Amino acid sequence: MPSALPTHARVVIVGGGIVGCSVAYHLAKLGWTDVVLLEQGQLSCGTTWHAAGLVGQLRSQESMTKLIRYSTKLYSELEAETGLGTGWKQCGSLSVARSAERMTQLKRTAAVARAYGVQCDVISPREAGELWPVMRTDDLVGAVWLPGDGKANPTDLTQALARGARSRGVRIAENTRITQIHTASPNGIRTATGVSWQNKDGEHGRIDAEIVVNCAGQWAKAVGRMCGVTVPLHSAEHYYIVTDRIPGVHTDLPVMRDPDGYIYFKEEVGGLVMGGFEPNAKPWGMNGIPENFEFQLLPDDWDQFEILMENALIRVPALETAQIRQFYNGPESFTPDNNFILGEAPELRNFYVGAGFNSMGIASAGGAGMALAEWIVAGEPTMDLWPVDIRRFAGFNGNDTWLHDRVKETLGLHYAMPWPNRELDTARPFRRSPLYATLLAKGACFGSKMGWERPNFFAPSPEQASIDYSFGQQNWHSWSAAEHHACRDAVALFDMSSFSKLLIKGRDAERVLQTLCSNDVAVAPGRTVYTAMLNERGGYESDFTLTRLAPDQYLMVTGSAQTTRDMDYLERRIASLPDDPRCTVVDVTGQYAVLALMGPNSRALLQQVSKADFSNEAFPFGTSREIDLGYATVRATRLTYVGELGWELYVPVEFAVGVYETLHAAGVAFGLKDAGYYAIDSLRIEKGYRAWGRELTPDANPVEAGLTFACKLTSDIAFTGRTAVELAKSKGVRRRLVSVALDDASDKMLWGGEAVLRDGQPVGFISSAAFGHTIDAPVGLAYLTNPDGPVSAEYIEAGRYQVDLAGELLDARVQLRALYDPKGERVKG
Repeated sequence: MPSALPTHARVVIVGGGIVGCSVAYHLAKLGWTDVVLLEQGQLSCGTTWHAAGLVGQLRSQESMTKLIRYSTKLYSELEAETGLGTGWKQCGSLSVARSAERMTQLKRTAAVARAYGVQCDVISPREAGELWPVMRTDDLVGAVWLPGDGKANPTDLTQALARGARSRGVRIAENTRITQIHTASPNGIRTATGVSWQNKDGEHGRIDAEIVVNCAGQWAKAVGRMCGVTVPLHSAEHYYIVTDRIPGVHTDLPVMRDPDGYIYFKEEVGGLVMGGFEPNAKPWGMNGIPENFEFQLLPDDWDQFEILMENALIRVPALETAQIRQFYNGPESFTPDNNFILGEAPELRNFYVGAGFNSMGIASAGGAGMALAEWIVAGEPTMDLWPVDIRRFAGFNGNDTWLHDRVKETLGLHYAMPWPNRELDTARPFRRSPLYATLLAKGACFGSKMGWERPNFFAPSPEQASIDYSFGQQNWHSWSAAEHHACRDAVALFDMSSFSKLLIKGRDAERVLQTLCSNDVAVAPGRTVYTAMLNERGGYESDFTLTRLAPDQYLMVTGSAQTTRDMDYLERRIASLPDDPRCTVVDVTGQYAVLALMGPNSRALLQQVSKADFSNEAFPFGTSREIDLGYATVRATRLTYVGELGWELYVPVEFAVGVYETLHAAGVAFGLKDAGYYAIDSLRIEKGYRAWGRELTPDANPVEAGLTFACKLTSDIAFTGRTAVELAKSKGVRRRLVSVALDDASDKMLWGGEAVLRDGQPVGFISSAAFGHTIDAPVGLAYLTNPDGPVSAEYIEAGRYQVDLAGELLDARVQLRALYDPKGERVKG
């Protein structure tokens, strides 16, 4: 009973949907039984109860696929453990294609599935019709069949997880809502310390807690705002219908998805559940979600549902005469990027979030609950969770007006064609560099990263600056090729202002960074070091450059998407160090534009506009100093991410336009060309340069990545992850990063995710891909695995390799060294 609620608990979980109950269950399984779960209504009464209950294993990232596969295993075993039925049925799933483009996408899906170890078969329309006899197939091109997929009953699953948690000592109080989240600031660090609650009988109290977990579903944003935490999600209406019995529909009928029609089907009591994700969604709850919205639906909206119904009638003609038993319009919460949200909030210590499941909460809940519970117990993620990490967002992502417009698009992404390099269109432009208007007028086609508008390529005119999506070479291919060649043969200018820039300062800055960073950062002011921060497993938490500005100051330059994450990681680690080190971190990203001037003519061009000496002797690689450039004073750092001689120019924003104009005025004589991020990718992949989040992840270590040169293993300096790296180096690793190039395929295109085969067997997948214009072939980076032992140079050289490009096996060459300039002679200038 609520009156028996304790005054103290180790963990308080807010929200009794399937995710909250999963977190409670998994915490208890890990031995944390002093847990209280508070639900304002009854278990599953929010959005869980009306979920469709589809469980599809495959996701676009390997780590997310692992979570769903764990869910399917858990759901198949839960009834035997708890004695409660879950409705789990491994009935398999079909996805059908109406067009050649969709079939290409499904074939790519099948190749990725094989690389991830998920069974997925490409089948014909006839075979699809045999599996789903009430479906029209004469307009289909083909389908894929995943026999391991299934469905479950959301309410039953929730109750089973709750019983499993209770049996281990977790207390669950229904009809009890929180009225306040308590915080304190020991040592100046804001920390969650408990909650106040009130039940429907008017009883109230307070529970002091070591950890508070926000699993409040579509209320999670409001719960976060109670304590100053941004949870960027917005509710939208989601529709499905349930029919009476339909002849030919049987209990073992697979789940079926027709993404070209935006619709899905599953069997229920001899009839069909049909729902979908229309391209232009209808947001809901602009003025907040009512607290008492329990087991409730919204009014029918047949106009909004019309596009789904029309497509359903095409796919299942029997729906024309079927009786519709019920129309469900249940709101669900969606995030800006269609991935859910997990992790400890960067604004508040000991406050965790598990929310925003984008109509995929049933499939994701088992694995997400397990992952979040392990994160809570370990104090850090135990696997690569970056795709769903709450720190991929910033405070500005919580803007309600922005979220309203973005969610209208993200709901439809469930079944929208997942074109390579697809950009979202809504709620843009958002964050803009000082050069945005200038570059827009010059034909820049912008992409978005962490809200930043970044030039992907430059078209011949502003009117042509758009992407014609396809799985082959897209309309910008030749334009980006010209930018690529300008960088290799003359000089190119990249606006990289979206780089995250953190100023680390204080008398103990060097000592702190030596502890956290893999490389030796005890360099003289004016020197730059490439390094990483690793976790205890030796995996990459981040990689970046550190420029020492002064004895007590460093400038950290890291990826555009990593500002919040890296700030949070640094601040947590600094706070955990003994002796209260004097070291602070300040985000200065918005203070500086970054212009990267790269190519063999970069030195001569800079010498034309500056009195500084840019010779190798005066300005060697890794040097950083302030220079004059026209009327401006800027910081020039000799680095490269494209494999050519070049400098990154850090320019105060008020001087950015002037510096750009100065460079272009003088650059005509040197062949200067504006270039975008597509060219950066093609250049850096040819050179074998790694990217965080692709090649460098929390599950990849420097030995696997071929980056032990950036680890101070010859010193006696301890750093986080050192023991794990030394062990991997001494024992050898069962996967290694390699460069891949397709043979005789200059008309093809790799996009990433393609399976790599060695002697006919999947041994990895492409993590980054582009067209290598210098070597005139599609190129990529990939981790190759060897289940039988270490991946040695001999193992790599002994294999015959192919890449599965949408079912077409293409010969490839694979090598440890870079495809372009492996000795780095071009960088030396």
